[in-house]
Formats: sequence, C-alpha cells, structure tokens
Amino acid sequence: MTRITLAWTGASGMAYGLRLLECLLQAGCRVDLLVSQAARIVARQELDLTLPSGTGEMRAALDALWPDHDGDLNVYGEKEWFAPAASGSNPADAMVVCPCTMGSLAAIAHGLADNLIERAADVMLKERRSLILVPRETPFSLIHLRNMTQLAEAGAVILPANPGFYHRPESVDQVVDFIVARVLDQLGVPHSLMPRWGGDV
Repeated sequence: MTRITLAWTGASGMAYGLRLLECLLQAGCRVDLLVSQAARIVARQELDLTLPSGTGEMRAALDALWPDHDGDLNVYGEKEWFAPAASGSNPADAMVVCPCTMGSLAAIAHGLADNLIERAADVMLKERRSLILVPRETPFSLIHLRNMTQLAEAGAVILPANPGFYHRPESVDQVVDFIVARVLDQLGVPHSLMPRWGGDV
C-alpha cells in the first residue's frame, strides 16, 4: 500500500486538500494526515467543515465522508512528535503540503522543523523522498520566490494552485480537480479526474 503524508496548513484552498485526501483514499493509499490548528480554522471558514480537535474524532469524521474508500487514514496534530512522519527511520513514500502557507514554505526551506509538518517535510528532503508543496498565494514576493527556489534546489516540487482552463471547467469542483490531478500525477497515483491533453483519459 502506497503511504503518503498529507499536510494541511492554514492557506486558503482547503478544497484542494480535502479533494486530494478523498482521491488518495479512494485509490487505496495509506494517508498520514497532519493538520495544523490554522487549517482547522480555514476548513470551517471556506467549506463549513468543522474538524474535531481530537485526532481520533477527526479521523472518524473524515472517514465518514467517504465510507466506501479502500485506503487507510491516520490523523496527527502538529505537535505529535511520535508520529511516523517525524523520523527518517519510517518515512512515507511521498509527502504533499496542500494547501501550503508561505510561512510553512519558508520554515521548510530553512529547516526550522518547529512542528510535525515542518519536521516531516525536513525528513522527506534529507531522505531524498518526494516532497510536493502546493502554495496558494498571489502575488509572490521576492522572499517567497527565493524560498521556492531554495526548496526546488533541495529537490522539492513546487506546484502552485494555479489551475488551467483549457479543459473548459463548468464548476468550481472541476477547477479544484485540475490541481489535484497534477498532484496525483506527481505522486504516480492513477486517476481519471479530467481528460488528458490529446484526448486520452
């Protein structure tokens, strides 16, 4: 079973993170979900989704959204240092921070590792595993760009939440799926969220 660490931070764009979680679970992945306190606030603000404070209760609430998935979900708070993602002795196959705040991106770029999300990303870089960051910010300052360049040089993939429109989306959900599809492609997880360029699905 493919094991993915998925982190939700407090950037706008929680719809991307929730849809990505759904697709990973439907694809039969094991997902270690790391949730910041700010992400819980954004989920309520943007999606009317109230995430329980307890990680066990949060896991049950999220599992209930997709009762027939084939995956395995585990949920951790940002201070749970005994989570598997915190150690290079037990790294996931890949990690995605979606959505990713500029603060989280900066902390990861500079190796601060002050919470579980930052530490897990640090582990992926040092173990040379796939790390994908999905920033949702505009415009980018020079500081943002330099931090992204530093991360790209360290091996991370910077995948901004900048959807295309050549597939002529007819709903917000289809716009969200455009970005989620790109993330799944980076992870090597099969999907059929949208037609591929040239006509293949």
